[in-house]
Amino acid sequence: MNGFTLTPVETKPLSFSLPVIGAAGAFVGLFVGTAHGSGLMGIAIGAVALMVLGYLALAVFGLGQEKTTRWGLIALFIIAGVLLAGLPGLVLGLLFGLFFSWFIFWIGEGRYRANLAPYLTSGQVLWHYTFRVICGAIFVFLITPILVVMPLSFNAQNFFTFTPEMLRFDPAGYSLKHYQDFFTSSGWQQALRNSLAIAPVATLLSVSFGTLAAIGLSSEHVPFRRAIMAILISPMIVPLIISAAGMYFFYSRIGLQGTYFGVVLAHAALGIPFVIITVTATLVGFDRSLTRAAANMGADPVTTFFRVQMPLILPGVISGGLFAFITSFDEVVVVLFVGSANQQTLPWRMFTGLREQISPTILAVATLLVVISIALLTTMEYLRRRSERLRGMSPS
Repeated sequence: MNGFTLTPVETKPLSFSLPVIGAAGAFVGLFVGTAHGSGLMGIAIGAVALMVLGYLALAVFGLGQEKTTRWGLIALFIIAGVLLAGLPGLVLGLLFGLFFSWFIFWIGEGRYRANLAPYLTSGQVLWHYTFRVICGAIFVFLITPILVVMPLSFNAQNFFTFTPEMLRFDPAGYSLKHYQDFFTSSGWQQALRNSLAIAPVATLLSVSFGTLAAIGLSSEHVPFRRAIMAILISPMIVPLIISAAGMYFFYSRIGLQGTYFGVVLAHAALGIPFVIITVTATLVGFDRSLTRAAANMGADPVTTFFRVQMPLILPGVISGGLFAFITSFDEVVVVLFVGSANQQTLPWRMFTGLREQISPTILAVATLLVVISIALLTTMEYLRRRSERLRGMSPS
């Protein structure tokens, strides 16, 4: 119909399918074996077990009984999980069973090439999936610490590790007492109030100065605009400890070290680069003939900015403001240098709590910050897509 037809998928020989299935089993067996004291034993058992299951599924039962075979594989994984780890093993067994019951037939029947161009070589197909596996591994590496912290915040005990009750999914092992401690502790609430007093003001300054700088630097007639841009975004390039030390020596000479206004200015300096970058990206698709048309109609520059330019770049401005807010709200290094005990923010208290008095309340606060960050990032993604639609870069 469209000049391109997918060729039928060929069943792959067992000499190809079984090693690939065994490699996947070895990778999973590494983690399971490590949890039980022997990673090498887990690799060997995982590889052999998955190759045997792959042989039975592909050579003995075959495609004609795929549905029954897949359910049988899921049942086997569930049973193995229960025998190894009880109720948590049941959950993991179900997940592994769902994945490998699909993966065995996906490899064995050659379905991995179904949505790829038929002219791709084996090396190109291998790189196609290797690249995705690498990206997935990086994602798992980055997200795993968050996934560990969040359940620990519900620990009924004052420990930073999973208790036997938690691993058994026993309700007695879970509690909201650490969240209650956060909302009832005067120290934590004071730190929260300090963060809420500093971050919005710093965000307002960052958005104001960053937006004006981005609009000015977007004009081609501005001299040395590339050098100026490099200087303005340098706070996000220079190591934070260097910026913090420089701010400390500068603020101490002008009397701002240890003051509320000093902390606000420091956080604003850190947030301005994010605003400049997001607003500059929004201005790339801005039609400058609109501002010229407004000027021809008699509008002064201020009116043109608020009535014509700002509505179109507003998503980028808000996105930059959210980045600046997150930067200020989560920042700890600079405030340690330029702040005082009266400006102890939430991250500062978390840092000192880890160093001086380990309290699981820190895990509850970290979970709340993660939830807030996810909400803000979701908002930024929505605004980014809205900005693309307004500029005609996205059809929907």
